[in-house]
Amino acid sequence: CRENGKRACFFLLPSLCFKVFLHYNRLTKGITLKIAGNNRLVPVQKVTDEDFRMLACILSNNTFVTGLDLRYNVLTDVGAEHAAKFLQVVFSGPKYLIFSSSLNETLLHLRMTGNKIENKGGMYFASMLQINSTLEKLDLGDCDLGTQSLIAIATVMSHNKAMKALNLNRPILYSQEEETTVHTALMMKNNSCLMELHLCKHEMKNFGVERLCDALYENRSLRYLDLSCNKITRDGVKFLGELLKRNQTLEILDLNSNRIEDDGAIYLSEALALYNRTLQALAVVSNNISGKGLVALSDSMKTNMVLSYIYIWGNKFDEDTCVAFSDLIKTGRLKPNCTDVDPYEVDGHVYLAELSHGLKRHYYWTPSYGEVDNKDANASLAIGTVAEHL
Repeated sequence: CRENGKRACFFLLPSLCFKVFLHYNRLTKGITLKIAGNNRLVPVQKVTDEDFRMLACILSNNTFVTGLDLRYNVLTDVGAEHAAKFLQVVFSGPKYLIFSSSLNETLLHLRMTGNKIENKGGMYFASMLQINSTLEKLDLGDCDLGTQSLIAIATVMSHNKAMKALNLNRPILYSQEEETTVHTALMMKNNSCLMELHLCKHEMKNFGVERLCDALYENRSLRYLDLSCNKITRDGVKFLGELLKRNQTLEILDLNSNRIEDDGAIYLSEALALYNRTLQALAVVSNNISGKGLVALSDSMKTNMVLSYIYIWGNKFDEDTCVAFSDLIKTGRLKPNCTDVDPYEVDGHVYLAELSHGLKRHYYWTPSYGEVDNKDANASLAIGTVAEHL
């Protein structure tokens, strides 16, 4: 701060000293710098563009920081002047962050979740992805990305050979024509490196699912597909069922909070029972599925020994459903820590209680005391190889 003529922000110092966690990552032999602005126990000073400029001065020539977690701060365009001085080019705040990433060959994963960089900031990231050849994981969820930036990112990602995991959750879309999904599908048709893709809250409907499935027939790299919180119905899941019959790479499918109903569940169960032997985790929480569809899914697990994780809470449980999943757990086919329901019996009747298990329960928060020992709430970490930082 002294070298750059900036008065020290003493309120920020405790945050940087005590709330910035340097986590040694055994996989990458590097350090993850965590400066999340959403500490629920202790008020923290949120990082601004000016603060990040100071941080970037320190990290510009580092060879040890491989991860940067900037979730829920206030990075915007207001740091244009200071960023321009640092780069000697007139860039705005997000541009400063982007081109720092372009020049940094050490950074492997970056989390921008919750920073409202909007469409303009998303375009800067698209430009960065054209240049950067080392970044492997990028989280732009809840960043208010727009249609233009999503299309730009999808376009450059078609030729990106480094990115392994990409989170584009909850953009701000005003069109119902699903242009962004169509371009994302084209990206997946051409990209041979991306292993994890999050498209939560994309207003995706059956048309978009069909386009995406058509592209995934030619994709051999994707392991984790997140389509939660969209508008997918039984007709859209029919395309997913046909895809699962032929796909030999997908390991995790997240369909939480859609509306696939019984017919959709049956489409999935047929593919899983007779054809697919690679999918390990299926999440269909809150999909308006009743006993018929849930029992079909449980039956598919009797013949499919690969499917090990299934999450069904929030649907319509009848006694047949409760008995079916209780039997799976009692026989050892379904481990108690691999599902979100727990059977119990009252007056001779079996019921299901909810467990706090899932694919990524700790996406928006993590315990303040340190690392999470219990992986049951984050099953994707036990399956996927790149999910840790998204």
